[in-house]
Amino acid sequence: MSPQGGDKPAYRIGLTGGIGSGKSTVAELFQELGITVIDSDAISHQLTQTGGAAIALIRATFGTEYLNADNALNRSKMRQRIFSDPAAKRQLESILHPLIRAQMQAQAQTATTSPYLLLVVPLLFETPNYRELVQHTLVVDCEEATQIARAMQRSSLNEPEVHAIMAQQMSRAERLRLADDVVSNDGSINELRQQVAQLHRHYLHRSSEITSRPSGNLPRSD
Repeated sequence: MSPQGGDKPAYRIGLTGGIGSGKSTVAELFQELGITVIDSDAISHQLTQTGGAAIALIRATFGTEYLNADNALNRSKMRQRIFSDPAAKRQLESILHPLIRAQMQAQAQTATTSPYLLLVVPLLFETPNYRELVQHTLVVDCEEATQIARAMQRSSLNEPEVHAIMAQQMSRAERLRLADDVVSNDGSINELRQQVAQLHRHYLHRSSEITSRPSGNLPRSD
């Protein structure tokens, strides 16, 4: 990956994990340490809210019945559609993913004060175009029963809906196999914070090594 914007390319960590694993909590802990976080889900919500850049394409592709009265995406109805219709899922992804990726690139290029960047992408491994944005991967992991309980607690999803989402994501075993680093989120918040602090020190060192190089592309991982 060639440097883009500024004198040096930023070292980019890709944070991922299954639904309910605790990605948002881990990202917040890195933010507390002064790290810039770029969240693909937050960008997706911006794109599909009233006046969002994806709304016109969604309306043209799926019809106004998939929008709310305020012309924002009806997430519940769309979720039901893509769970039962793989072609619709691919259509929605073809609309959203290029826009999300472009926004992530733009935000990364303007984040000049953070020693490294954390890009939060739930489908990091499943979607090659996102994997190309980062040089290192960090997986948040926990037991599947914990995932299900957390996902149900934080949202309006019921257990079958959570299982349906998990079925569309990469398996836990495969995510762990592909990960450069893993954070275990089965314990307390203090245990999680300690793991994040240790990784932060490692990433600071790694970022310093990279930015001290005269020139050249960033490596993919250690």
